[in-house]
Amino acid sequence: MTTISLIGYGKMGKMLQQLSSQRDCEVVSIIDPALPSTEITRESLNQAQVAIDFSHPSVVVQNIEHLIELSQTCVIGTTGWNSELPRLRDLALKHDMGLVYGANFSLGLSLFSRVLKSAVQIFDRFEDYDLLAWEKHHNQKADSPSGTAIELARLILANSSRKSEVVYDKLDRKVQAHELHFASMRGGYIPGTHVLSFDSEADTIELSHTVRSRSTFALGALAAARWIAGKKGVFSFEDVIGDLLC
Repeated sequence: MTTISLIGYGKMGKMLQQLSSQRDCEVVSIIDPALPSTEITRESLNQAQVAIDFSHPSVVVQNIEHLIELSQTCVIGTTGWNSELPRLRDLALKHDMGLVYGANFSLGLSLFSRVLKSAVQIFDRFEDYDLLAWEKHHNQKADSPSGTAIELARLILANSSRKSEVVYDKLDRKVQAHELHFASMRGGYIPGTHVLSFDSEADTIELSHTVRSRSTFALGALAAARWIAGKKGVFSFEDVIGDLLC
């Protein structure tokens, strides 16, 4: 049984608590501004083996810094801190702790990324096909583009010889051949959809991943928590999945 401290008790935090027993985990503390335990301390963590953060982009960097100071093994599911990753990775390694981060903790999305990588490499050989992408999320999502969109764009650029730059913003001009236009939409209650399109004059091939329930993120984060418990080092969720597939 892996003991868990939840940092953030919104929709994801509540789902993590609800599903924890399905991944042989036990929630031993909850830290959230709306609850009595509001600060990340040794006491509020309650000796949890792993802390899982699904809080908010505005506070996630501060939360990670507190967890690193305490050398607390953690899983970071909150997005919006990509620019700080190199600094925080180095800091976590200096504190000899375990940390798993990810833009998306869906197992299906991780497998989708592997399919997408192969598809980009295949279509790269055929100049008739252009690449474009888009993502949709609910109207409460705090960041745009999503962390997943940023990671998928990086994967596409790394495996395409024709796309060298991603553009997320609205274009008031013709898109350049070397640019990947990755659009974002926000509205309604959509948990998350990401689409990559290979388009030619003759036909269109689309690869898409659509979340049906936020439970996929919770179950993935709990699986990551079990995996990182007792380990040291900084890993992406892709590292976790890669190890589980071996």
